[in-house]
Amino acid sequence: MHSGLLLGHAGRRVRMERLWQEFFSDPSQWWDNRFTKKSPKYPDFKHKSTLEGLWVDSWLNPSWVKEKMASMALGHVQSGDGLRSRVPGSFRNGDKVSKLCQEGRLKEALHMIELMIQQTTEAPVGAYVCLLKGCSRKKALAEGKQVHALIVQSVLDSNIVLANTLVHMYSKCGSVLDAHKVFSNMPQHNVYSWTAIISAYADSGQGEEAIKLFQQMQETGLAPDKVLFLVVLKACARLAALEQGKQLHSDIIKRGFQSDVIVGSTLVDMYSKCGCTEDARELFNNMSERDVVSWNAMIAGYAQNGLGKEALAMFEEMKQEGMQPNNVTFVLLLKACASLAALEQGKELHCDIINRGFQSDVIVGNTLVDMYAKCGRTEDARELFNNMSERNVVSWNAMIAGYAQNGLSKEALALYEQMKQEGMQPNNVTLVLLLKACASLAALEQGKQLHCDVIKRGFQSDVIVGNTLVDMYAKCGRTEDASELFNNMSERDVISWTVMIAGYAQNGLGKEALSLFDQMQREGTKPNEVTYICVLSACAHSRLVDEGHYVFDSMCKNQGVTPTREHYACMVDLLGRAGCLSDAELFIHKMPIQPDSMVWMTLLGAARNHGHVDIGRRAFNHVVKLEPKNAAPYVLLSNIYAAAGRKDELAKIRNEMKDAGVKNMPGCSWIEVHNQVHAFVEGDATQPQRKEILAELIDWWG
Repeated sequence: MHSGLLLGHAGRRVRMERLWQEFFSDPSQWWDNRFTKKSPKYPDFKHKSTLEGLWVDSWLNPSWVKEKMASMALGHVQSGDGLRSRVPGSFRNGDKVSKLCQEGRLKEALHMIELMIQQTTEAPVGAYVCLLKGCSRKKALAEGKQVHALIVQSVLDSNIVLANTLVHMYSKCGSVLDAHKVFSNMPQHNVYSWTAIISAYADSGQGEEAIKLFQQMQETGLAPDKVLFLVVLKACARLAALEQGKQLHSDIIKRGFQSDVIVGSTLVDMYSKCGCTEDARELFNNMSERDVVSWNAMIAGYAQNGLGKEALAMFEEMKQEGMQPNNVTFVLLLKACASLAALEQGKELHCDIINRGFQSDVIVGNTLVDMYAKCGRTEDARELFNNMSERNVVSWNAMIAGYAQNGLSKEALALYEQMKQEGMQPNNVTLVLLLKACASLAALEQGKQLHCDVIKRGFQSDVIVGNTLVDMYAKCGRTEDASELFNNMSERDVISWTVMIAGYAQNGLGKEALSLFDQMQREGTKPNEVTYICVLSACAHSRLVDEGHYVFDSMCKNQGVTPTREHYACMVDLLGRAGCLSDAELFIHKMPIQPDSMVWMTLLGAARNHGHVDIGRRAFNHVVKLEPKNAAPYVLLSNIYAAAGRKDELAKIRNEMKDAGVKNMPGCSWIEVHNQVHAFVEGDATQPQRKEILAELIDWWG
């Protein structure tokens, strides 16, 4: 029995030696609990994956452990019986630092470490780690830099654990440059070091750099762990970098992580964000284990790719398999309903939300408000908004956006006044929504008041708010104010230039738009597809045919932008407004892509403006082939016939419209049609005849 006991102890000693070797090979893979544990029974170090435990003072430890810890500046805490009388003063202070950090009292924790150093008592590494993690949580960059200075002063900057934590701290505080400096100066890197710096770039939106660093790490021979794969997969998802994502998938299979439910869910998300919903679904179906996150990833994938019906069907399948949805599931499904304007399904989800007790969740409530508003039910949205037990700024923004999206800009502005009265502080999104409402109303005075609010609340340097202000002033006809604001912007992006060019175009200032477009390119901002649409529109409105041709040709040949149907429609509009209808028709026939109804409608509109019957009829024939139930082409062709005095054709087009079963013309002006037809009948028809014709028009135009 005694012999067996000795053999048992020997086996445990071997196991402990193996664990300590594993620990020292990469301490970042272990949680350091020495300064936070409440009982000596809890291990000093605990492995993050296997959950194996290690005690610093265990009698089973090899003799070299404490010496190794000292050489790595990991410090030492006696933990055997947990008696505080045996713990050195520096470590008792380390406990206090940890407690202060947990309470968010970072300045006090920093002061305590400074006192420890002044008293020539070396601060334990764990205290620095706790404080750096506190700085990460609070995004306290200034305090984090002070801690970094103390680490350098204490000659601990070569400690791999501290260096990794510094990289992580700078990353979370948004200072990628500082994170990279620390990383570059490290004498050695482990997987955690690479994970920290790659996460820094990925979280800051620099996914391409994150992927490059991952490739560099692999070249060093280090094997990525599960956490690093997740970080890089998310970077690929944000970039829609499918090829790199596929390569990662292959590496994941090689390293045996494919059965991990978190990895599987992240792969589903990556394929979905790359637009490969079929691949995502195949992967989802083959997962050996699925949780609610897996289902949410697949539902989100369908919703993000415009497959709202499939997302809703997925929810039914989820329920059939007995998987319980969470609040995220309902948020995703409500967004799918909003995109489909699927009111009935949205109502069913609302009932399900109440039954499952999620009605008080503020995020779910906000998404319900948004869903009802996007389905055109602003009254229902407002009732829900009024009855919410908790509201945040997103709730107010959802309701303001709902009003604005449904053309109720006055109601949106009134809600903003109520928002301020109730003491809720607007954010930049609130002001952007309201400025757009003012732009749609051309409500200059309210827009000016909002501009004052923007300055008062410190949002004037926000580039999105600035762009929306420029747009508002331009849409209110105040291009000089818009231009002054644009010129004074502290930061400008491609949208800033595009909005100002569009403002000039909308106000018939084609030459000014072209001049600004030239300035934009000289200053090094590359125009995008929308910029070119705005420039071509400016040329069209000012009948600058040669300039428009030059811009279009330059876009195709020099800038490498592939023209869309919108660009072709702008060129047709340019030629049509200038009266070059034959050239416009020939241009359409030479298009390398199939012209859609918008292109032909543009030509039809030009034919109406210039009274060209034959081209108008040909354009009309193309439109009704593509959109047989659209009433607008019938109206435009009727205008052409009426202006040309072609009574027979006018009667024929009326019969054609009736035969096609086309009724009610959304978006068409009855007054415009009335005036055109009146010009036709006035000369050679009696008053009763005119009344009869107009009565018939009213009847079949709804």
